[in-house]
Amino acid sequence: MNKNIHPKYNKVSANCVCGNNMIIFTTLSKSILNLDVCSHCHPFYTGKQRIVNHGGRIEQFNKKFS
Repeated sequence: MNKNIHPKYNKVSANCVCGNNMIIFTTLSKSILNLDVCSHCHPFYTGKQRIVNHGGRIEQFNKKFS
């Protein structure tokens, strides 16, 4: 097996916007990784649906096509 062909495997701190901090291993060269969602705040894992209202899209549709 060839030596020195594999990337370095680094320990990285992954910080989510929800406040969850994790230590993970990756080939990235960064020491801190900022995440938008993680297993603590993602709707699939939490079982809670986030409802986003897009400024009355249904009302705009009904007004336009009625």
